[in-house]
Amino acid sequence: MRLIQCDHQGQVHAALVESEEQVRLLDCDTYTLANRAISAGQPMSDAITAAMTDTRLDYQALVDDKRLLPPLTHPDPAHCLVTGTGLTHLGSADTRSAMHAQSQKQAQAAEEDMTDSMRMFKLGVEGGKPNAGEMGAQPEWFYKGDGQCVMAPEAEIPSPAFAQDAGEEPELAGLYVIGEEGLPWRVGYAIGNEFSDHVTERFNYLWLAHSKLRACSFGPELLIGELPAHLEGTSSIQRNGETLWKKPFLTGEANMAHSLANLEYHHFKYSGFRRPGDVHVHFFGTATLSFADNIKVREGDRFEICINEFGRPLRNSLRIETDTPAVTVKAL
Repeated sequence: MRLIQCDHQGQVHAALVESEEQVRLLDCDTYTLANRAISAGQPMSDAITAAMTDTRLDYQALVDDKRLLPPLTHPDPAHCLVTGTGLTHLGSADTRSAMHAQSQKQAQAAEEDMTDSMRMFKLGVEGGKPNAGEMGAQPEWFYKGDGQCVMAPEAEIPSPAFAQDAGEEPELAGLYVIGEEGLPWRVGYAIGNEFSDHVTERFNYLWLAHSKLRACSFGPELLIGELPAHLEGTSSIQRNGETLWKKPFLTGEANMAHSLANLEYHHFKYSGFRRPGDVHVHFFGTATLSFADNIKVREGDRFEICINEFGRPLRNSLRIETDTPAVTVKAL
């Protein structure tokens, strides 16, 4: 099963994807649907079946009218936390090291001479997939913002005027709702564009936190159920109707140094991330960046990320903001 969310007659509704052309409206949004399933102790698939209406909508019309929404939202964006992990995929350390202008010799050096990126990646390779009941290695972790930083599929992704880069990151995202007893429930998975400032990150790795405080997008479709272990996708950039850059990428646990369960544990082990009622969007990392191929994006370029198992591609155009906010702190 795959769900979308859309604006229907001024209300947020979830809809079941029945085909490439048609979706079937549900009687509520995804957040309400997930809470129904949690309260009833039933799978999401059962809650979806019970929520079906007889209304069917033209999928392409929703795209053309820009009525698509992220497939999971919270009524109060402040209660949606957007986070992620890095150096999780096999090959991601090579990408990161290349981005940081590290040599192959350095990547193969003795551990005491390794970069922090290589050391973190090595920890994941050696201990990122623990046995059941065991605690694995901690991954890299970062915060992106709350629900206000999430742009809808087909919408523009804004890049601040002070940013030095505006690069895509094709990733999987896990989507979660925290139940009343503080237990995280995974609603499903979506394609994500984690979107970062790689020039800022490259200048000094300690600026990674700054580089991640940017907008992002995920969707348009939410995959319900188990995630295939091996997934193949493509990430591309369109400029003036032509393909500027295109590259395949691999994801899923078979192509990762960490298990998804390990990444989830190290996020939700913190009690502050188990606040009842909250929504979490957690990006699982990538190994493929156009920035690593020296691509410089421009205003109006369109990012497109596709994995066949997730239905329609995630598409967003880039908008460069022109005004840098004048921030003055006043004393009370």
